[in-house]
Amino acid sequence: MSVAIIWIIVGVALILTELLATSILAVFIGLAAIFVGVSMQLGWIESTAAQYTVFGVVSLILLFAARGRCKRWFVGYTADSTEQPSQLKQDIGNRVTVIADFNQGAGRVMLNGVQWDALSKDDLKAGDVAWVLSNDGIHLNVTKQSPQ
Repeated sequence: MSVAIIWIIVGVALILTELLATSILAVFIGLAAIFVGVSMQLGWIESTAAQYTVFGVVSLILLFAARGRCKRWFVGYTADSTEQPSQLKQDIGNRVTVIADFNQGAGRVMLNGVQWDALSKDDLKAGDVAWVLSNDGIHLNVTKQSPQ
C-alpha cells in the first residue's frame, strides 16, 4: 500500500471520527491528510518532509480560515429565556393520561400531545388519569389524586 493511500485513509478516518467528537476539528485535519495523499498521487509531493510540512500548513489554514464559519452550522439554537419563557410551571396541576403502566414508580404519560417519562408513588396503569405535581428535568412527577 502506498504512502499516498495511507494519507487518504487516515484523512477519511479523521473525518468519520468527527461524527463522535463534534468539535469540528478532525474534519479539517482529515481534509489536510486527504490533500497530502492526493498531492502525492499526482506527483506534487515526494519527500517525507514535504508531506508533513504541507499537512501542517493546510491543517492550520483550514482550522483558522474555516472552522469558525463551519462550527456555526453544527451548533444548535438555544432560546434565551426572554425569547420563549418556560411553560413548565403552567403545566403543574394539569391533567395527563397514563400511556404506559408505572413499574417501580416510573412510566409514561401524555401531556399536551407530548409523551413524557414520569415518576409517581401511586400505582398507575395505562389509560388512568393523573395530575402533574412538578417537573424534574425531563421527568414529570405525577399523582393519582387531583391537586384541587
